[in-house]
Parts: sequence; structure tokens; C-alpha cells
Amino acid sequence: MLVEVAVAAAVRGTFTYRVPAALAPGIALGQRVAVPFGRSRRATGYVVGFPAAPPDGRELREVAAVLDPFPPFTPRLVELIRWAEEYYLVPPGELLRAALPPGLNARRGAAGPARRGVEYVAPDAAAAGAVASLARAPAQRAVLEYLLARGRIPLEELRRAFPHGRPAVAALARRGLVQLERETPVARAGVLAAAAEAPALTPAQAAALAELEGAFGTFGTFLLHGVTGSGKTEVYLQAIARARAAGRGALVLVPEIALTPQLSGRFRARFGDDVALLHSGLSGAERHAEWLRLRRGDARICVGVRSAIFAPVQELAVIVVDEEHEGSFKQEDGPAYHARDLAVVRGKLEDAVVILGSATPSLETLENARRGRYRRLELPRRIDDRPLPAVELVDLRALRRPGTELAPGLLSRRLVDAVAETVAAGQQAILFLNRRGYQTLVVCEGCGEEARCPE
Repeated sequence: MLVEVAVAAAVRGTFTYRVPAALAPGIALGQRVAVPFGRSRRATGYVVGFPAAPPDGRELREVAAVLDPFPPFTPRLVELIRWAEEYYLVPPGELLRAALPPGLNARRGAAGPARRGVEYVAPDAAAAGAVASLARAPAQRAVLEYLLARGRIPLEELRRAFPHGRPAVAALARRGLVQLERETPVARAGVLAAAAEAPALTPAQAAALAELEGAFGTFGTFLLHGVTGSGKTEVYLQAIARARAAGRGALVLVPEIALTPQLSGRFRARFGDDVALLHSGLSGAERHAEWLRLRRGDARICVGVRSAIFAPVQELAVIVVDEEHEGSFKQEDGPAYHARDLAVVRGKLEDAVVILGSATPSLETLENARRGRYRRLELPRRIDDRPLPAVELVDLRALRRPGTELAPGLLSRRLVDAVAETVAAGQQAILFLNRRGYQTLVVCEGCGEEARCPE
């Protein structure tokens, strides 16, 4: 037997190896293997093909070992990564290695760690009255005050807020001022069961869902264009519920880790322990455990950030890219790829429905919808017809013309007055400065003409 192997290194192309008879029964597409590479080193590789004949005039070396009891990659994922290799011009082995959870390449065998659940810490009922008694233990007092302000939180969050706070937490637990507990996803699904019932859909949501259902079983890409608060997430949830009822899986991509707990809470409320999370906020062991649940089919819904595009979801039927316009879907460190675009390619390979959701779609997606490549679904109103915030556009070009008064600091008089009124009323204001220290345009302050380079 011959195998085509992509080595987990920054090298172009693939390499052909012979498979010893003893190892042949354990070899499959997507399998992780150890192979001799270079003069004396051994490297991790991934089986990406089975050549019919050896390369001309080459003496082939043999696969040294099979590293996993089953292939980490499904055939469809291997096909997706080979497509990305050609399209993005990246070494295939690097992309395959990046597609696996951290630490897996350091482990022999993909049996994976057991799921230990999530540890939580909460202040005890007597904690508020005990703060003053901790005057000589400032670290314990700081941790306790944080918990009193935040309530019951994951222990991981507390460790991020207090990287050296473990002794303080242990001391507070001994005093009986905080409670430590472990909660598995199954238990959490029970806690959220009250929120699991699906609400009634608006006419626009129902129409969008009907179009999505009609496309199940075939590849199709949809732009779900809805204003903020129009209920795009509920459309995702109900579309995935239809897929799960048919025994199929789903993948949901979000742009930021900060959005993952919020969205995953809603998904776990609806689908319980059928949801697995993949993002860098988890420890390496936790990510490996969640990945393994997906690979074995114990979980059929994955919620994660851009790297989750390579999640081994079984029988994939629905792929959701929420806030598809966000630039964070583009991977620039390490092997380069765009998760939104790979979602469309993966949908085609898996005969899955791809939903790109946004209130402000990217220009590429809008153009694809205009050309008919994507089908456009509209959610033009907010739930219960809640009003959108009032927006006032102030043209600074007019304010900078001669004879026009500018407020101190180059702010418009309208903005200064509005902030003053807000502060006087005891309310808060946020000023968002989206560019600092550089400009992309040079505009005449007198007439508004934009200066362009003649070249």
C-alpha cells in the first residue's frame, strides 16, 4: 500500500510513503501517522491520498506508526483542506495541523480527556458581612468583593481576573465564604430547560425559515439580512432544530470569543448537551474533549470561532456564519484562510445549507446576492416592531467652511451640546473614535473636494 502524506511542517506539496503490512489495517484517509522525514527526524503527517503507483525513480520510505485509533479528519474535511491549500497557497500539513485542537499533535492517540464539566465559584450568604474582617488579607478581600459584584461565575473567569488568586480562593473556601461546585453541560441543560421552548415566529421569520427548509438536503447559500433585533438567531435555532429532527448536524461560527458564551447559552437552552464549543477561551484539554465529542458523533452541533470551520461535525446539514461581515473571520496568523468563504465551500462539499447573517453585509456578500449566487432573505423589522435608535448625521465638511464655528477639539457644536445635555440629565455617553493617528482620505476643508493621486 502507498499513501500520500502531508507533513506537519512549512513545506510545499506532499510525500509518498510505503505502508508496512502490519500497519495497513489501521490506515485510512485523514489518518495521523508518524513518518521519517529528512535525514534523521521523525515527523507527524496526515494521510491525504492513496497513489496507485510510486513516483518514478524514487526509493520510498515506510510509515513508522499510526498515531490514532481512528482518523481525526473525515474525507470531506480532507477535501476542504486540500481545496484551501490550492486556493490560499499554504502548506497542506500546516493547515491540517492548525485544524486540530491544540495539544492533540503532542498526544499519542485521540482517545482524549474525559469531560469534567465547568467549575463555578459563588459567594456564600455570609460573605457580604465578612468583607471588613479581611482588612489584613487584601488578596482575599479583592477576590470576595469581585464575587459579590459578579455573583456566581465560572472559576476560569475569576482566574483571568486574578491570575495569582488561587490561594485566596482556597482560603475563602476554607473560611466558608465562597462555594466551589462543578457543573456538567448536562446539568446546565437542565438549568436552562425553562428557556428551551421556541417562541412564535414573525411573518418575516417564518418566510425565511420556509425557504431554508425547502433547500435542506442540497447546497445553497442564503444571506439573512436583518436589522439589529430582528430575530436572526431564532431563525438559526429553528433551522437547526429541523436539521436535528432529521438526524443531521450543524455548525455555527461567531466572530469573537466574547460572543460565544452568550450565543452558546441560547443554543444549550434549546439543544442541551448536543452542543459542543470550540474556541480559545477553553483549555487545551477542554477543546480536545469537545472536538472528540463531535468526531465521535456524541454532539452534533458546534458553536465556535473561525477555527471551528474545521470542526468534525457529523452529517452536516446547516452552516451558520453570524455577523458574516466581521473581519475577524479572516485568519492571518499562521496558515491564512477566510472562515466565511470556507463555510460556503464546505457547504458545497457536504450538500449543506449555508446561512450568512448580518445587519450590515459585506460588499462581497451583497454582490453575490445581487448576481443570484446567494439567495437573499429579509428581516426588515425588529421583534414586536420595537423602534430603531434615532441617528443624526452631521456633515463635518460644512462645519469646517470659513465662517462656521467649530467646538473646541474639532467636535461639532451639535455633538458638544448633546453630550452636555446627557451629562446634565445624569445619563452616560459613549464616543467611539474609530480612527486614530492616520487618515485614508485628504479632503479640502473649504470645498469638500477629495484629493486623489494622479497615478
